Amino acid sequence: MTRFDYRNENDIYEGAKRVRWHAHFGVERTFKVETNGVKAPVKSLDFITLKVKDAVADVFRDALGKRPDVSSREPDVRVHCFLDAKWCTLYLDTSGEPLFKRGRREQVGEAPLKKNLAAGLLKLSGWMPDQPLLDPMCGSGTILVEAAEMALGLAPGRDRPFGFENLNRFDAAKWAEIKAAGLARAQPIAPRQIYGSDLYGRSVEGARANLAEMGLESVVSLKQVNLLEISAPAESGVIVTNPPYGMRLGEKETLAKFYPELGHLLKQKFAGWNAYILSGDTDLPKLIRLSATKRTPLYNGAIECRLYEYRMVAGANRRP
Repeated sequence: MTRFDYRNENDIYEGAKRVRWHAHFGVERTFKVETNGVKAPVKSLDFITLKVKDAVADVFRDALGKRPDVSSREPDVRVHCFLDAKWCTLYLDTSGEPLFKRGRREQVGEAPLKKNLAAGLLKLSGWMPDQPLLDPMCGSGTILVEAAEMALGLAPGRDRPFGFENLNRFDAAKWAEIKAAGLARAQPIAPRQIYGSDLYGRSVEGARANLAEMGLESVVSLKQVNLLEISAPAESGVIVTNPPYGMRLGEKETLAKFYPELGHLLKQKFAGWNAYILSGDTDLPKLIRLSATKRTPLYNGAIECRLYEYRMVAGANRRP
C-alpha cells in the first residue's frame, strides 16, 4: 500500500494515515494490524501496531464519520506493517488465514506436516499422478491427502475463503468463474496407485479419518504395518515420507538403529524406485548408508530440514 522512511513512531502514524484505507475496504469490515520488524529502531512493535491501527481508524473517521471495528481473532481484513532500520512498509493481506489452512478440520499426529510443505515435497520429488506413490510412515496422512488431490485435479484451498474477497475491488463474478473452471478440471473420485502405511494403528485411523473428511478415502490404499516388513507395491514408483527426527530425549538412540534398517530395506526391496526422505536431523540420514543424489534445504515450521533424494538403482547405491 505504501513505503516510507521513518525516524519515530509518529512518522509511522502519519505515513499510515496518508493511505486512503476506506477506498480499499468498507467500514462494515473488521480489521487487524500485525507488525514485524528487523533491526527496527523502535521501543515496542506492539506500540507501532497501535499507531497504525489508530491511523486506519482515523482515516475512516475523517472520511466517513465512523470507523471499522477491530477483531483480533478472525478479522475480515489484515493490515501488515513491516519495519527495517529505515523503512516502513504497509501491506493489505489478500490471503487471510495462512495458505496452508485448506478450509477443513483435520486430525494431526505428533509431528504434523503443514499441507503446503507436503505439496512441495511431492512437487520436488517429480512425482506424477500416473506413477505409484508410497508414504510408508504416513502419520496423519498429510502427504497422502495432497497426493490424492493432485491426482484428481482438485484445487487446494477450494473450500476456504480468501482475504481478497473482503476488499472493495473484489470481482465476485470473476472469482465464481475461476472457481467453476477449477471444479471443471476435477476428475471422478476413484482408486489411484497411492499407498500409505504406518506402524501405529492410531496414525492409520487418523489418516483414514482425514481422507474421509475430504471424500478421498477410496483414492488411497492404507494399512497398518511395520515399515521394515513391507514390499514395493509396484516395480517402480516414488516414496515420499517424513520419518521421525528424534527431537525428544532418548528417541535419537532408537532411530539410530532404525535408519540403517531403512537403508537396507530400500536397497533390497525398492530397486527401481526413487525415495525422498525429509529429515530435521543432519546426522540420522547418514546412517541410511546410501548416497543421496540431492539434498534440498526446507523448513517444517521453525525446524530446518533437508529433503534427501535416493535413486534406487540395484547394486549402485550403498556406500562402503
